[in-house]
Amino acid sequence: MQNVVFQVQGDHLLIDVDLSREFGVSASGKSIIIATTGGNVAVPGFEEVKVGLNFYRPQQSGRGARRMNGSY
Repeated sequence: MQNVVFQVQGDHLLIDVDLSREFGVSASGKSIIIATTGGNVAVPGFEEVKVGLNFYRPQQSGRGARRMNGSY
């Protein structure tokens, strides 16, 4: 997990993400990754419950977004 912290309080799951952080451009080049669980992960103490989260913001055009070249 990157920039995601789980905390279980009773039957409630609290998720903490620092929205000011960035981890680079996504594989598609369309967004900036802020936080991710990196797939589905178990909730501590509730291993049968899975969570998959991605926090991102769209990449602004002209800021290094990868573009596909060529014609179809």
